[in-house]
Amino acid sequence: MRRFAVVGHRAMAKGKLPLNDLAGGAGRMDVLIRATMAGLLTSHGLRNDTIVVLHLMGGPGPPRRIQFDGASLRGIHAEERSIAGTIGKITALHLPPIGRWDEVSPGLSHSGGDLSTTLREWSGTTTVVLDADAPRLWSDKAILPTNGSPHDFDLTFVLSDDLPLEPTFAEVGLKRSLGHLWLQGHMAVGVVHFLLDEGVELNLG
Repeated sequence: MRRFAVVGHRAMAKGKLPLNDLAGGAGRMDVLIRATMAGLLTSHGLRNDTIVVLHLMGGPGPPRRIQFDGASLRGIHAEERSIAGTIGKITALHLPPIGRWDEVSPGLSHSGGDLSTTLREWSGTTTVVLDADAPRLWSDKAILPTNGSPHDFDLTFVLSDDLPLEPTFAEVGLKRSLGHLWLQGHMAVGVVHFLLDEGVELNLG
């Protein structure tokens, strides 16, 4: 299983989502939506081995988490505004208590809590915090296989929007980079999928 925890520091947690201002009034919700699309969508379908949890930390009110589970997700389209509309329906709902996931539709649920809550729920997996200043995610001996065989590791990847993670969260797992440049979130998710799909030897020690 591949899990992506995406933190939106200013992303709206409650209220009517401004679909025409996702980058501004919605608190860079556009960044989270693109990461969701990269995490779940292939050219002609959905990844059934991937979960994406968005952390809407920008208020008003307590933070909200939205979980997309590719194994059972239905009705998600490869279009940013469509996914924004889905998120907007959730931000208009009453916030469930921390630790309880309320299903909105197959594969789509929401809950209270923040990144620390999610990481506690995923405590049995290896957690990788993506950081351009850290050692590479792939090993020094890694080669690109000509006939790739996907990894079946149970991995969690943590990434942020355009703001850095709080130091407490940044230290929760292995820090690994995808190169010396700070990539946009959806690009980072795509690179991670590529490495796992092709079975490139990873640096997880």
